[in-house]
Amino acid sequence: MQHRSADPFILAFGDSLTAGYGLPRDHAFPHQLEQLLRERHPHAIVHNAGVSGDTTAGGRARLPRVLLRLPRRPDLAIVELGANDLLRGVAPERTRDNLNWIVGELGRCAIPVLLAGMQAPAFLGAFASRFNALFADVASAHGVPLDPFFLSGVMGDRTLTLADGIHPNGRAIGVVARRLLPQVEAALRGEGFRAAA
Repeated sequence: MQHRSADPFILAFGDSLTAGYGLPRDHAFPHQLEQLLRERHPHAIVHNAGVSGDTTAGGRARLPRVLLRLPRRPDLAIVELGANDLLRGVAPERTRDNLNWIVGELGRCAIPVLLAGMQAPAFLGAFASRFNALFADVASAHGVPLDPFFLSGVMGDRTLTLADGIHPNGRAIGVVARRLLPQVEAALRGEGFRAAA
């Protein structure tokens, strides 16, 4: 990566986990990550482009509009999509195709990507195996770093969910933001990227 910004501008592109479903704005993932980044980068901005309920197909459809409306080219895009595909039983091959397009389009726009994965429960058997593997496939195909499971460290802990028992609360998102911070900073330095396969 050639571009190094002292004041990074990051696109957080995802579903309700990015948007901050059921949370005050300052508890959402983009805001919490932004505050952590500002300890080293006082003017860092993390743009919230999360849409609750979005699938990878929805993300694919809206990405061009999102990019057109940004004030500048992001130094990094965090792509967090797939949970709603899983909930709706979308074929993992379709999810992979959509993510391949999204990550590829960001690459064509010279925007580095950190891909945030999702994991299906083991009781889904072969479907879970196919779904869980697709994120590594996409990351490998495009030479981008992968965080294997966005909700690692919080999934399954009812004290870290909203009343619906599904969406993470603000404390959980804080755990996620702190866990991802080193990966985000490494990605901003250009670490973890390699030539696409």
